[in-house]
Formats: sequence, structure tokens, C-alpha cells
Amino acid sequence: MIGERTVVAVDGGNSKTDVIIATGAGAVLGRARGPASSPHLIGVPDTIGLLGRLIAQAKQHAGLGTAAVFDRAEVYLAGADLPIEVRILTEAVTAAGWAHQNRVDNDTFALIRAGTDAERAIAVVCGAGINCVGRDADGRTARFPALGMLTGDWGGGHHLASLALWHAARGEDGRGPATRLTEAVIDHFRVATVEDLGIAVHLGEVAPARVDELTPVLFAVATGGDQVARRIVAKQATEVLSLARVAAERLGMREERLALVLGGGVLAARHSLLHQSIVEGLPAALPRAEVVVSAQAPVVGAALAGLDALGATMDAKAALRTAV
Repeated sequence: MIGERTVVAVDGGNSKTDVIIATGAGAVLGRARGPASSPHLIGVPDTIGLLGRLIAQAKQHAGLGTAAVFDRAEVYLAGADLPIEVRILTEAVTAAGWAHQNRVDNDTFALIRAGTDAERAIAVVCGAGINCVGRDADGRTARFPALGMLTGDWGGGHHLASLALWHAARGEDGRGPATRLTEAVIDHFRVATVEDLGIAVHLGEVAPARVDELTPVLFAVATGGDQVARRIVAKQATEVLSLARVAAERLGMREERLALVLGGGVLAARHSLLHQSIVEGLPAALPRAEVVVSAQAPVVGAALAGLDALGATMDAKAALRTAV
């Protein structure tokens, strides 16, 4: 019976990893959460090792034995960007023996499934970085390499934070226009000057990762009316729409009714200026699209993809959404 079949679903990102064990009837049996599992950050062997430990924790939570094998493993990872990376990770997941059938792909596909049941959809994730995927009614997909500046990407939390610091420094020393970002950065880090902060990061006195704290600072300054900050936010909105438009064009569905699913920390936060700019620019980019800010974690999409593959009913999928 379909209700007795099981799926292990994984969403592995640049900041955390979620695991769900579910039945084909939509019941959630077990869960686990752990640190980042992107192979770009920790390498493929450590990714598989971490996922194995989290799956074991989820099995324990579900009351399953360590030897239990699932019908399907749906594994979606940040860093599974190129076909060769997907192939290598699929081989590694298959060798781990967690399930009889395995699917591995980029985590943006989990977001798109979590955000909508629509057959035609585009998803843009803007978290630490930025990425976009699309799918049409025939199951064809569109995707980008998503290798940052190497492949033409612009934006995401890391990039926005670094831009906030860059403009604050130039506003301070006169190479760029004056901006309230300068004062905001000084206040946030409790330093005398932005230059002092840059030197402290360079010397290791301030952890480089702390620069990412400036992303919400950027949005706060933009909301306050600063023109430099507002231009950065406007550029981010333009990039989101450009990705979505190109993905839709590749699938020949730019003029079709479709869902534009937004996710990742930057977009899920619904910063008013950014979200409004995306909504206002949407008719020109995708005339018949509807914006959906995903209310559920991408791991739900991974689990739903598993239920799709098992032929589960709509009631089962609704039950899964409710359970999570």
C-alpha cells in the first residue's frame, strides 16, 4: 500500500541541512536538522558523511532501525549546480544505500516544489547566493550554473553585505557618494571608522564571516531613504526578474500563466522595497506570472517530490504540508 512506503527527504544548504522521513500517505515520521552540507563548502565525502548522520538521527526519531532502507531518497543540495556535480553526488548517494531509488539535484528544485503545485513555475532563491530554476508542464527544466561572478551572477546575501561595506568605505573617504551606510556600518561594528573595520577584517581581528551581518543593515538604510542603498536594492530586484525571465524564455513559457516562487533568506524576509520592486517589475518580465513567497521550508518540497514519484494522492500531499 502507498501509505506503507517511505521517503527520506533532504534539503542541504549553505547554512543548515533539514531531513524529513515521511510515508506515502503524507505522515511525517522523523526529522533532523544539522549544519551546512553544501559540497562546495565541505566536499563530497564530508557531505555524504553529514547526511548519513542526520538520516540516522531522523531514523531514531522515527523509531526505525539503523538498517531501514527507504523506497526513495530525495536529496537537494546547494552546490549541485553542474551536471557533473549532480552525477557525482547521485553516485555517492546511491552508494550510501539509504534508499532503493535516489534523486539528487540542486536545492532550488526543492524550493520550487515547496512553493507551488503549479505545473509551470520559476523559482528564484536569494539567500547566501542567488540561483534560479524553472519547469514547464512537460517536466522540462531550465537552470543556471550559479557559480557566482564566474557565470554572471549578481546578488545574494554575501554579495549585498560586501557591497554595503564597499560603499560605506568609499562614502567615508570620498571616492564615492556620501551614504548613510558609512554611519550604519560604524554603529553596527562599534568601530571608529569603516577603514578601521576593513583593516580589522584583513588582520583577522574581526571574522570575515561577520561582514554578512551587513545585509539587514543595508535594507534598513535603504528603507530610511538613502539613495546609494536604494540603488543596490533596486539592482537586486532587477536581477531576480532577469533570472526569472530568461528561465521562462528558455522553456518557451514567458507569456504563459505560471508561478514565480521566491525563497531564501533575502527574499523570504519580504523587505518592502525589494519585494515591491519585484512585484512592480513583474508584468514587464513575466506578464502572466503570480508571485509566491514560499511559506514552507524547501525540505517540504523535497518530500513532496518523493510523494510525486510514489504516485501519492493529493490528500497525502496536503497532509504532508499540514504535518510540517
